[in-house]
Amino acid sequence: QVQLVESGGGVVQAGGPLRISCAVSGRTFSSDRMGWFRQFPGKEREFVATISWSGGNTRYADSAKGRFTISRDNAKNTVYLQMNSLKPEDTAVYYCNIRQLGRDYWGQGTQVTVSS
Repeated sequence: QVQLVESGGGVVQAGGPLRISCAVSGRTFSSDRMGWFRQFPGKEREFVATISWSGGNTRYADSAKGRFTISRDNAKNTVYLQMNSLKPEDTAVYYCNIRQLGRDYWGQGTQVTVSS
């Protein structure tokens, strides 16, 4: 079974950058899609960005376009989310996701806090 472990969250000042990572272990397939979601307190998890495992095809939520970049290093089995120009409203728990053979797997989440 595939496992995901996020890292890199923390506290950052508004306007600053932060990169979070997701290490993937277990079996992967060229059809897998990797993604980042986030969850605000009391809200449902929302989509942030996604990338195909082999093709590098990416897609972003409107809130992430122009500020966030999703990338992956297949040699390291790691997916990244580079976040720039962070805003206090980006404060959330960020979750790594892999959609594999029609099933979703999630990491434990990493807290990102943007101070004003």
